[in-house]
Amino acid sequence: MLMNPKPDSAVSTHDKVYRGLRSQIMYGEIAPGAALTLRGIGAEYGVSMTPAREAVRRLVAEGALSLSSSGRVATPELSNDRIEELAALRSLLEVELASRALPRAHIALIERLHSINLTIADVISNRDAVGYIRANLEFHRTLYLRAQAPAMLAMAETVWLQLGPTMRALYGRLRRTEAPHFHRLIIAALKAGDEPGLRLAVRSDVTQGLRMLAN
Repeated sequence: MLMNPKPDSAVSTHDKVYRGLRSQIMYGEIAPGAALTLRGIGAEYGVSMTPAREAVRRLVAEGALSLSSSGRVATPELSNDRIEELAALRSLLEVELASRALPRAHIALIERLHSINLTIADVISNRDAVGYIRANLEFHRTLYLRAQAPAMLAMAETVWLQLGPTMRALYGRLRRTEAPHFHRLIIAALKAGDEPGLRLAVRSDVTQGLRMLAN
């Protein structure tokens, strides 16, 4: 009889560090240009240098961290051109995801998006930047999961990951006092089955703020 192999503890430890760091970066918990050390990562997650190094290697490959010729690891400081490029990618990918999700939208999805939007309003009133980014991405991810296009969603998440620290800086500049206006337009378009309106609302939502940051 074949026995199930025991889980590789080194792999699971590395994956824990990778997922933890990935979340911190995506949700803006680490500022742009912040330097990271393997020793510091290891101490934070209670692991040795090896899983820390593997996690960093994966995140560098995804564009979430930069690695200089001297070996310095840091979150990227995005140029205006890079912000414009990533905003354009968000527009292309997320508009298509939303369009594919529309035929599968149902009342439970719309109610869930409305609930998330209420959460966004709460975290804004508390001036919680990280909470805002987390809830905002949850709003988009919840909609895009209905597209049933996992490869496209994975690409969108890689863009979010590269933008995470910059989104934190954007939040401070926007000084929001309520949930994004375009979220309400997205929900209204879903209710009406309005594909052109949905595409326009998503495109406006994902690009407006980033383009302001690049100015």
